[in-house]
Amino acid sequence: MLGTRRGRLRALAVTAVFAAVALTTGYGAVEPATPAVFAAGAPATPETPLRIGYGNAADTYGDLYLPASGSGPFPVVVLVHGGSWAQYRTLAQFASQSTALAQQGVAVWNIEYRRVNGAGGWPVTLTDVEQAVDALATVVQQRSGRRLDLRRVHLAGHSAGGHLAAWAAGRLAANPDARQAVRIRSLTVLAGVLDPVLAVRNGRDAAVRKLLGGGPDEVPDRYLEASPIEHLPRGIHISALHGEADRVVDVEQSRRYVGAARRAGNTTDLQILPGVGHAEFTAPASAAWATAWKTILDNVARER
Repeated sequence: MLGTRRGRLRALAVTAVFAAVALTTGYGAVEPATPAVFAAGAPATPETPLRIGYGNAADTYGDLYLPASGSGPFPVVVLVHGGSWAQYRTLAQFASQSTALAQQGVAVWNIEYRRVNGAGGWPVTLTDVEQAVDALATVVQQRSGRRLDLRRVHLAGHSAGGHLAAWAAGRLAANPDARQAVRIRSLTVLAGVLDPVLAVRNGRDAAVRKLLGGGPDEVPDRYLEASPIEHLPRGIHISALHGEADRVVDVEQSRRYVGAARRAGNTTDLQILPGVGHAEFTAPASAAWATAWKTILDNVARER
């Protein structure tokens, strides 16, 4: 997949690391169990996060993972899980991935949000994610002991979570302002739904209709408002990863978004992974996640 023997060996080594993390933490490959959470007042670690509410609704919370050593301030990676925007998936999907990132010296804010078939849908599923990112400057920073570097915030998400991360990036980084409390530096999208109209019209994601309450001809204003490709961020680096064999979200979603982002003046990179489908990014021991892990950390390092 990486093109050279050395690259393949490195990928295998990284995959082995994630396999060890998954085994030692007890997390499965698709929907790991929610990790233990420290009681109020106890410090977060890569293995045991601090659960923090960012809103008043039941599902408006996140898990904060901090590096085990150092006083910070640490750059922050915001992770947004996928699952068709639906209630059956939770932030536990990214629990072991959060641990693996925090072990590399970054803080991870793994967020939950209200979802379809629960209390979510249009528009609160989207606005919850925006609120969760904004909360880094208030309650999350306070609970972290002010150990977060809010000038170095990086968003990442998979599938429906990729859509939400890209949408939030467009809202928060459309006009970078040095006075903003939270500064978005990069966006990493893993098989994201970046053009909801395209998703519906090519028949690859009927879940969009449930999220937005109808089709593009029924609620066109919602499709326009909810479309990341129509609301691009400015001045950040954008990475898009997509499996060539994805049968859930069309790879054209990533191609079109990266092209539009580049034309808007962002620096970008697009990685189409041969033989990779859709769900592999959620498996912490997979080569697909190993590539995503490296990409996220490369984007963090880019801004050091």
